[in-house]
Formats: sequence, structure tokens, C-alpha cells
Amino acid sequence: MNNHGLILRQALPSDLSILEYWDQQKHVIDADPDDDWEWEKELAFNPTWRSQLMAELNGEPIGFIQIIDPFEEETHYWGDVAPDLRAIDIWIGEEKNLGKGYGTQMMQLAIEKCFSDPKVTKILIDPLASNTKAHRFYERLGFEFVEERKFDEDDCFVYALKR
Repeated sequence: MNNHGLILRQALPSDLSILEYWDQQKHVIDADPDDDWEWEKELAFNPTWRSQLMAELNGEPIGFIQIIDPFEEETHYWGDVAPDLRAIDIWIGEEKNLGKGYGTQMMQLAIEKCFSDPKVTKILIDPLASNTKAHRFYERLGFEFVEERKFDEDDCFVYALKR
């Protein structure tokens, strides 16, 4: 998967320190305020329903993407959903890498990966309701607003991209 030097690769236990560092960055916290990703445990756990991917630009890690099957995912975070969907979490690690088009390239690669499975009909995302920059970002990629929804304590907007 090549996109001008940007690739997605499997996240590894050796990525632990950079992921923990990114988790402490203000723009990451602002986008995902109460999540403890338990990286040490999760990087060693590779269920069939999830892909955890590092985005690298010319060999340097710049971001992270998680793709799940919300029907199979064990916590049922998305609730009662149909099979053959995917849900994406994405972030850029360093603030200096925001606004350069890397998020768009990462999402294009993730969307391509999701729809490479012919059964997948739709991709879901759930930015915070207050994150208007994210809403515009996803709308530019073709995602359509579905509903406002509370996930745990967070007011989120659910968006979907149909095949």
C-alpha cells in the first residue's frame, strides 16, 4: 500500500513507547479524552476482528489506525449493528504533522483496506460531536452524517461511508 511514501503496516509491541507518547499529546487527548488504550496488552492481542496499523511516512511512524468489525468486536462498543461493517479510529501522533494531508492519505488507505473485502458494505466513524474539524474531514472523504449518539460519556457524531 503505497501513497507517496506513506504506508500502513501492522502495529507491533515494539511500537509501544511511541503510542504511549502520542497518547499524551494535547491534540490526541482532545480527540479522545477518556480512552486508555492499554497498549501493552492490546499490541500483543491480535483478534481476527481487528487490525491495528501504524502509518509510516518514509519509514517514520506518524500515525495510527485501528479498523474493527463492530459486529464481532468483543466489547460491543457500537451496540447492535449489522454484520459486514467496519469502524475506523485514526490519529496523527505529532501536532506538526496535522494539516499536511497525511490523515487523508491514511484514511484513503484504510478505506481501500476495508473495501478490499467484498462483503463489507459500510464503514463507521464516531468523532466527538464537538470536533467540527473532524466532521469536515470525514465529509470531504464522502462520509455522511447518520446520527448523534452517546458512547460511554462522550457525545459523538456517527458517520458512515457506503461502498
